[in-house]
Amino acid sequence: MKAASLQDELTRAESSDEPAVMSQRWSELLFLHWAVAPEAVQPRLPPGLKVDTFDGRAWIGIVPFRMDRIRPFGLPAVPGLSAFPELNLRTYVSDGMRRHGVWFFSLDAGGWLGVRIARYFFHLPYHHAWMRVREDTDRRIHFTCKRRRSGPALAYTWKPHPGEYRAETATLTHFLVERYRLYTYDRRRNRLLTGRVSHPPYLLGKADVDFCDTRLFTLNGFDAPDRPPDHIIASSGTEVRVQALTPAD
Repeated sequence: MKAASLQDELTRAESSDEPAVMSQRWSELLFLHWAVAPEAVQPRLPPGLKVDTFDGRAWIGIVPFRMDRIRPFGLPAVPGLSAFPELNLRTYVSDGMRRHGVWFFSLDAGGWLGVRIARYFFHLPYHHAWMRVREDTDRRIHFTCKRRRSGPALAYTWKPHPGEYRAETATLTHFLVERYRLYTYDRRRNRLLTGRVSHPPYLLGKADVDFCDTRLFTLNGFDAPDRPPDHIIASSGTEVRVQALTPAD
């Protein structure tokens, strides 16, 4: 893909005046990415999407983080729906209009009602899971996710360092983290949908990863990587506005 076109997407997202349907905050994000062959990803995508590549390689990422302050835009938060951890497996795609975004293979979350709402209204592949996040006194984060009937809990442990920079255009980091559109597929109507996700660019920093569970790949039908992540980055978080889904064509 051309980095300039992704930068254009970033600029449009920051300046978007489209109405938001939801606001939230993402906190303590860890981005773990592995390079994979594009042909390993493309068959897993719905019609209308093409896998994005950087230097000829596709990328699959595991992203654990916290979501909070979740509420319909302009309305107060709903108790029991406003905060929970999330873990997702994702890749990067573009559509026929050359708009760049994220495709989720799975999303695990700790709020069962929020999971049901997201599956029904946003057509996202959410799974309800037992989740736990705790932070040591030295800021080391321990993240655990246990989906029903999926074997032992998935676990991630890392220590983030203070974020001091934003991703530069045309870099791999920019390609992986600065995505302002999601895609999903409405199987009831057999159509591809897309929605804008607007937020300031991430403030990024390094992270020391003590443990990284790759079985999330296996749960989604991929071979688990036999090596550490090819790219690691962390962010303390950002405020987010989610806009309505619309047909992608």
